Amino acid sequence: MIEEEYVRLIFGLKLKQLRTEKNISLFGLAKITGLSKSYLNEIEKGKKYPKRDKIINLAVALEVTYDHLVSLKLDKNLAPIGEILQSRILKEIPFDIFGIKERDLIDIIADAPIKVNAFISTLFEIAKNYSLSKESFFLASLRSYQEAHNNYFESIENDVEKFAKSYSIDLSKKLELNDLQDILVEEYGYTINNDELVEHKELTNLRSIFVAKTKILLVSSEADDSQRLFIYAKEIAYNFLNITDRLYTFSWIKFDGFDQVLNNFIASYFAGALLIPRKKLVKELKLFFESSILDPIVFQTLISEFTDSPETFYQRLTNILPKDFNLKNLFFLRFNYKPERNDYQLTKELHITNLQEPHANENNEHYCRRWVSIKTLNEIAISKNNHLFEAQISSYQDTDNEYLVLASATKDPFRNGYYRSIGLGILISSHSQSKINFLKDTTIKKREVGVTCESCAIQNCKERAAEPRKLNRKERFAKTDSVVQSLMEKYS
Repeated sequence: MIEEEYVRLIFGLKLKQLRTEKNISLFGLAKITGLSKSYLNEIEKGKKYPKRDKIINLAVALEVTYDHLVSLKLDKNLAPIGEILQSRILKEIPFDIFGIKERDLIDIIADAPIKVNAFISTLFEIAKNYSLSKESFFLASLRSYQEAHNNYFESIENDVEKFAKSYSIDLSKKLELNDLQDILVEEYGYTINNDELVEHKELTNLRSIFVAKTKILLVSSEADDSQRLFIYAKEIAYNFLNITDRLYTFSWIKFDGFDQVLNNFIASYFAGALLIPRKKLVKELKLFFESSILDPIVFQTLISEFTDSPETFYQRLTNILPKDFNLKNLFFLRFNYKPERNDYQLTKELHITNLQEPHANENNEHYCRRWVSIKTLNEIAISKNNHLFEAQISSYQDTDNEYLVLASATKDPFRNGYYRSIGLGILISSHSQSKINFLKDTTIKKREVGVTCESCAIQNCKERAAEPRKLNRKERFAKTDSVVQSLMEKYS
């Protein structure tokens, strides 16, 4: 926030606080000072800063010194608001993508600074207790942005069509590495180096680095073809869409602001839409959904028609299913797992329409071991398969909801010794059953599941990894409340 704006806001906040403390209305202050009510209102909202003679007039009316009124020092009630305004945090929060103007927020702060201060301080305290980082905040903002648009962006889809037409790319055919590499080199002046990254042991988790000054793209020799295709497609997106404020590594390790996070998503969406074209995928999915049985081999074959990366395919489904099949009650989950640690980490999630179960928790609780995503991770770790797929109908004990969950587990492409599972859940309803014939397939395994072991009431669960302490505490409180109510009735 520029200094001039900050000074106006602080002056306005102090003026309003002093006026309120002395129980003087805007009308009353206007009458005392001879300044108009509308002018005073604009001062208090931080839109105008009065000249020296008017400040002296206000100071006399409010019985404070001139120096006190113009000082940027705030009392304990307003000090946190000053810190927030000075810290530039309002500039960091991506209000614009949700249609919120920063000016509107400033008006809210000016109207009720103490209440806003308490609210923001509470949010900060929650964030601190849950160890929420700036990264997790921005990613949560991005998720909300995706969910608000049902994760479908027509403009990017159209840009992919324009690009394909401009460069004579046949989207009905599977793209080859040379198709994209030639465009990067010949059209955008890239130099691709495949040797440098493997020389640095600190970079084993990276697949690429782009050096903007020289347009050199360093690609790990350990990157497989599907990773290379995605890297090339993202680089093409940055160039074709004229995106300059961007991230330079894959996977990314740091960012300078939310715009880079958003632009990374836009480039990734473009890459996914280029590698898995919408029209072709919709056609193939319609045929797949017409079947009366869910054949795992058929589904894996469908994935391989487009990509060797199950994650890229599942992510693309979250774009297509809401738009072309009106299936909007979806969730997408990505788990990472290292057998030696026996630790399952939910590293990515997306919920279309509602916060579907399951979802991440920040309390280090144990995710339900009955989830098919967890099951496939356990099995791939002891199998010789490169890709393990399984489907399950999951019903949640605390709700009437049932989901068809498709899950694919593979080795983690970025970390040795780790495994990764991708899960896509589709709410079973009359609508989804009308779109997907095999939802009536009785051979699909059904399981009652929970969210976390700590909150799960399933009895005699062999997979339970922790006692249901949250549920037990809730039951204790319920019993206590019951006794209290009986005593209230007894002595009323």
